[in-house]
Amino acid sequence: MGKKKEPTEQAAVEEEIDAAAPAESKPAKEAPKETAAAEPEPKAAAEAKSAEPEVQDAEPDSYTLTAEEFQAAKTHIEALQKEKDETVQLLQRIQADFDNFRRRNASVRLDSYEEGKRDCIKELLPILDNFERAMEHAAASDENWREGIALVRRQFSDSLKKLGLEEIEADGKFDPNLHEAIAREKTEGRESGEILQVLQKGYRVGDRILRHSIVKVTE
Repeated sequence: MGKKKEPTEQAAVEEEIDAAAPAESKPAKEAPKETAAAEPEPKAAAEAKSAEPEVQDAEPDSYTLTAEEFQAAKTHIEALQKEKDETVQLLQRIQADFDNFRRRNASVRLDSYEEGKRDCIKELLPILDNFERAMEHAAASDENWREGIALVRRQFSDSLKKLGLEEIEADGKFDPNLHEAIAREKTEGRESGEILQVLQKGYRVGDRILRHSIVKVTE
């Protein structure tokens, strides 16, 4: 009885192994299906790559203008060109006006300075006249005082000369542009209109007369 039981136990073990084997082998059979499902991916990548050169090689779109559109574009360009030319001319006129203004302003500033200088000198001329009178009437005995007055007068006169003051010559013939005659005198041997005496000196700065020389002339 013991020998009959052994084959029965072996058979039961083999049956259990056989029953378990088909269940474990199923995933191995299904694996090719997964591989087959993954095959379309390289095809899609190839199609995408083949489509790229077509985008790069695509030519830009061209457009042909109609006669009306061409005429309208031409008119617009001509209008812009005309506007540009007018703007350039306007800027050139403005630049020229500004240059003229700058030159006039510089000239006016210089004229104003010269006019102010002449007015200042003209106001100082009476002081210079008083120095001249003081020298003429100074006492001969008081030599030191006379020398002091002469020194101050010379310094004052030199300062005015540095500003452009010039004494008007009053020798020879009378000139109405430079001299003012307030007295006439008959003198033998002298021609009419000759200057006999300078009563007050005249001065000028440049070509501007500050004061005419007051003189006495011959008849």
